[in-house]
Amino acid sequence: METIDKELLKKITDSEEYKGAYNIRKNGKGIERKITENINIVTKEGNQGIDIFVKANTKFDIVHIPVIITQSGVKDVVYNDFYIGENAHVDIIAGCGIHNDECNDSEHNGIHRFFLEKGAKVKYIEKHYGQGVGKGKRLLNPMTQIEMKSGSNFEMETVQIKGVDSTIRTTKALLMENTNLVISEKIMTHDKQYAKTVFEVKLNGENASTHVTSRSVATEQSEQQFESKVIGDSKCFGHVECDAIIKDGAKVIAIPQIIANNVEANLIHEAAIGKIAGEQLTKLMTLGLTEKEAEQEIINGFLK
Repeated sequence: METIDKELLKKITDSEEYKGAYNIRKNGKGIERKITENINIVTKEGNQGIDIFVKANTKFDIVHIPVIITQSGVKDVVYNDFYIGENAHVDIIAGCGIHNDECNDSEHNGIHRFFLEKGAKVKYIEKHYGQGVGKGKRLLNPMTQIEMKSGSNFEMETVQIKGVDSTIRTTKALLMENTNLVISEKIMTHDKQYAKTVFEVKLNGENASTHVTSRSVATEQSEQQFESKVIGDSKCFGHVECDAIIKDGAKVIAIPQIIANNVEANLIHEAAIGKIAGEQLTKLMTLGLTEKEAEQEIINGFLK
């Protein structure tokens, strides 16, 4: 791999060496792959993408599936399906890094479907990052679909680091009885960037629960939109929290929707959008920071 490849991979996976199974995709093609005793990765037939099979009762294994784009003008669409066996416990590290120094747009659209068997547990981390000095845009549109059987748990962390001109992130989940879905996203936009998040969670089984947290910072002339829908069809619990800091000429829209179809459904939505409080800046500036430094410290802490 070239130096730029390694740089992008480190940005989106926080690692230079991968333990466990992995599949690395570059400019629309798989370039490296490793399977293990408990995790098998198979190339799809008739579609771009892979199937990942995690054996039942697998304990604390890990798989990396990063995507990098270094060629301007690439439009990559990939379909990845994850089959998580009964009582398996696995961490999945995904994400996409785009380097674009030219005038054509580079785009990656990843469609990921997760099928969790009874008692399965997944931690899924997805980071997006863009860089380059070209006028061509860096576009990312991930879609995640999750189906959870009885007693399974899914934890999802999504981060948009910087440099992404436009993204529409869609997550849909169906939860059966005694399941728990935790989603956390962090987004920062600047210039004229656009970021839209759509969450739709259906709490179908008794004692299903979800907690969705979105934290974002919109600066300069960027725009963000957060849409969420939680549907309670049984005795269940759902909590959605959307917090955003807005600066300069940016725009943030939050559109919450909670639907209770059962008297035992307990659904909550909280949303807050505002600028950095003046007293926070003043307190840090009395400690010797400039206004710009104080502002950056507050943003770093908010997105931590």
